[in-house]
Amino acid sequence: MILPRRIYDLGLSHKAVAVYCYLCNRADKNGECFPSVRRISEDLNINKSTVFRAFNELEEQGLLEREARYHTRGGRRSSLYRIKGEITPKGGGKSTSKKVGGLNV
Repeated sequence: MILPRRIYDLGLSHKAVAVYCYLCNRADKNGECFPSVRRISEDLNINKSTVFRAFNELEEQGLLEREARYHTRGGRRSSLYRIKGEITPKGGGKSTSKKVGGLNV
């Protein structure tokens, strides 16, 4: 994942940018990952409520989609996160660019 410098022009909080970078770092070639909020919180050394606020900021800017996931027996699992923006496949290849929050990312 290549993060454009324009990410800083969106007016996001520094913690929202950190969460976005964290998710981008863990995303697969389709821009999807599913770390728990607890894991994100521990790895970034921020409160879980801060992680949720960052998610809300990122969703408002169109940079992130969240999807609830459940165990087959009904229990809740970590959410699936879809990163919106420039996804660069490993090993080169063409990247895709999308317009997000008024910016091409």
